[in-house]
Amino acid sequence: MNPQSNSRRQFLENIIQKIIGARFLAPIFLSTLAGAQNYPSRPIRMISPFTTGGGTDLVGRMLADGMSKDLGQSIVYENKPGGGTVIGSDIVAKAAGDGYTLLLTTSAHAINASLVKNLPFDIEKSFSDVALICRGPNMLVTKIDSPYKTIKDVLEVAKANPGKLTYGSSGNGSAVHLAAELFKLMAKVDITHIPYRGAGPAYTDLMGGQIDFVFATSAGVGKFIEANKMRAIAVTSAQRSSSWPQIPTIAETGISGYEADVWYALFASGNTPPEIINRLNLAARNAANAPSFVTRIEKEGVTLSVSSPEELSKLVRTERDRWRKVVTMARVTID
Repeated sequence: MNPQSNSRRQFLENIIQKIIGARFLAPIFLSTLAGAQNYPSRPIRMISPFTTGGGTDLVGRMLADGMSKDLGQSIVYENKPGGGTVIGSDIVAKAAGDGYTLLLTTSAHAINASLVKNLPFDIEKSFSDVALICRGPNMLVTKIDSPYKTIKDVLEVAKANPGKLTYGSSGNGSAVHLAAELFKLMAKVDITHIPYRGAGPAYTDLMGGQIDFVFATSAGVGKFIEANKMRAIAVTSAQRSSSWPQIPTIAETGISGYEADVWYALFASGNTPPEIINRLNLAARNAANAPSFVTRIEKEGVTLSVSSPEELSKLVRTERDRWRKVVTMARVTID
């Protein structure tokens, strides 16, 4: 067979393969397209990788309620804690990319990229970014009758008695844990970390006097401060909170340049169609902009900051790189 015949034969084989491939791919494409157009047609799961009682619950449950009304389908909010948020996040990472399994999480999502060895998912490839919802300061709090009233009080005792003071957090590798470790690095003090399985147990032990301090989200401890069960020593944001203007920032009380706020964001499983992501973004935006939502989170010192999916992607990359340095310098592990 001459070269010209070989070329013609190869050309025909390529055409046949494309036709066969199209026959198999077309139903899949049409099915995906139809699914996106009809979305949502059944209830949706929203996974929180934290225990009940923390700031994430406040944001997540209100968001789920508002989005369910906008989408016309119920959203079942589920707490799936463990593994420094890995267990709950992995449920979403392994779910089908159809928009029916969502993740409502915090800055811990970006932190885990450098903190967890053999992470069972890729934080960029295994998730589809939907929207940043809000952000707010963390707080350094103590029990209401504690002798520690200022950052100066804390530093004086911590420097004179390395390792004596204790602070609790919602768990190893959590956003509040990293905020505390950044504080220790910049202040050059040794305060012992007591990790808990969620924020609620840490709050209980703080009020019971088992630990000296807690680094926590403002959304999580706001109600205790208002009830005079906890005293806020300082906030971790760069500026004072408009909701708590009387509470100084850590930066203004002697640790210049310190900043460690927490953000709350919504993700879907990886490879979720853009049409569904856009619909979820719109629903999240509408739910978050509802007056009742804004009023409630602002009462806890949290600021509305709804973003596009693209803006959330940029934030995750920036935060991943930032906290990797803290994880390395502080030798933070989740073991």
